[in-house]
Amino acid sequence: MAETPTPNPELYGIVDMGSNGIRFSITDLSPPTARIMPIIYQDRAGISLYDAQFSGEERGPIPPAIIEQVVDRLVHFRATCNDFCVPDANTYVLATEATRTAPNSEAFRARIRAATGWDVRLLSKEDEGRIGALGIASSAASVAGIAMDLGGGSTQITWVLEEDGVVTTSPKGSFSFPYGAAALSRLLAEAQGRNGGVQALKEEMVGQFREAYNQLGVPESLSHRGSSSSSSSTGFNLYLCGGGFRGWGYVLMKAAALKSEEPYPIPIINGFRVRRADFDDTVSVLDLVGNPDADGNADASRIYGVSKRRASQIPAVAVLVDVIMAALPDISHIQFCQGGVREGFLYDRLPTEVRALDPLLAATRPYAPPSAQVIASLLQAALPATPSPIAAFCAPPSFSRNLLAALANLLYVHAKVPRESRAAAALHSTSTGILAATNCLSHVERALIALVLCERWEGDLAPTDEVFYRQLRRCVSKDEAWWCRYLGGVAAIIGDVYPAGREPEAQWRVRFETEWSSVEKKKGDRDVLRLKVRRGDAATSVLQEILKGRAEDLEKVGKKKNWVHDHGVKVKVDMLSSV
Repeated sequence: MAETPTPNPELYGIVDMGSNGIRFSITDLSPPTARIMPIIYQDRAGISLYDAQFSGEERGPIPPAIIEQVVDRLVHFRATCNDFCVPDANTYVLATEATRTAPNSEAFRARIRAATGWDVRLLSKEDEGRIGALGIASSAASVAGIAMDLGGGSTQITWVLEEDGVVTTSPKGSFSFPYGAAALSRLLAEAQGRNGGVQALKEEMVGQFREAYNQLGVPESLSHRGSSSSSSSTGFNLYLCGGGFRGWGYVLMKAAALKSEEPYPIPIINGFRVRRADFDDTVSVLDLVGNPDADGNADASRIYGVSKRRASQIPAVAVLVDVIMAALPDISHIQFCQGGVREGFLYDRLPTEVRALDPLLAATRPYAPPSAQVIASLLQAALPATPSPIAAFCAPPSFSRNLLAALANLLYVHAKVPRESRAAAALHSTSTGILAATNCLSHVERALIALVLCERWEGDLAPTDEVFYRQLRRCVSKDEAWWCRYLGGVAAIIGDVYPAGREPEAQWRVRFETEWSSVEKKKGDRDVLRLKVRRGDAATSVLQEILKGRAEDLEKVGKKKNWVHDHGVKVKVDMLSSV
């Protein structure tokens, strides 16, 4: 007879019963990856509890047939939770606007309780806003700006600041408006039947959001915080979550692909970041989606991540985008977040010290080699600490200590891949590889890591991978792209010197130093980055020969023909003895 499996107290089953659909997930909060809240099971039921209440002219109760569909899916999820050994006490059914305001909400929840034994936790407007803000806070190492969550029935707005695991939001909480993607679609349809109705609705919405913005008391200190380190513009960041906004983000990815004439390389919405002008280009977005037909359906067959139903709501989201930009003039950049009810609810349960961990380090630590700290120090030492004296060329701040530590953790992860495929596997590692499921990274971080790891390995890329390489380079600045090539060359040296990622105690083999010098050219002096490679006493003659070849490869990165759109610097590698 099979033994009864023991429930795993680190597993949590969450049902996010939203207005547009119902999401089921099981999450593992075991250390050391609890910070990134990895999902081990997920499913979705395309049941719109909001639309179900508007099957007639007026709003009515959730129909019995829809209730039974929901119950059937919940019963199935209960069996799935049992298969995964999720404790009953760790399963939560969270309901938002559509359930909270349904005429037969109490009877609906009683039917669920009778069939599953689960109580439905109704989230108030205030709870929705707070949990939405926590979901956004969970989506990156740090956030600072205005936060909005767009559901099917409502949208919430507040401001959020996350520092060292402590999340602060507006003392006023959040403001909630009945302008969810589905609800606003209905309001617009009604307004179109009145002369000037749409314009009146938009003016009313602008006034409400502007008043909410003023009452939230957004601290001026949030201006230009939590933004991309390569950005020099001022203004606030706007963080967006919820299905309606995610659909808008995927259309913007499509728009970016059309501009570059190549597909956008990262099929993950979290961490996708755009400028205000691109976000507010509603005309281009609507052209891409197409006009809705008589049934309200739009053509989204060409747009990844946008379902037919979501496409039908894009015109309503376009109105909301115009309203937001009119009401919030100080927004400079917009960042899309995967975080929602599931993420916010679980993030709220994590200890402060776990929330304070950099998600990039939490995600990569399981792959760390034995001497990861030594390797991270070597990568850091290979980057100049000051700008060059002539052109003020320097390593971008995006190459932070935590990013370098993550690179050190991942430097050997593709060593088991066949030699001819290592560079390609590394290139795809952050989009469809080992970090694809980590929903806490920005697209810049994903591109930087992938580009450096690709350069770390020898071998040519196949034509399709060369295209992907170019696409990823467009996700970072020209300076960052060149430094990825340089740091990848340094990583190749480290990989040869320490093939197992281990530095024997008291037997160091190599150390790096950098300094700036110059060289005379006809058009003026030019900066030279000198990397001093000091060999330890443990370095063998074979290793010294390997280092010589690697040094030549690294110096090629500094040749002007290998710069990235005229961005780069000459590199000179000096081999020194241990003394």
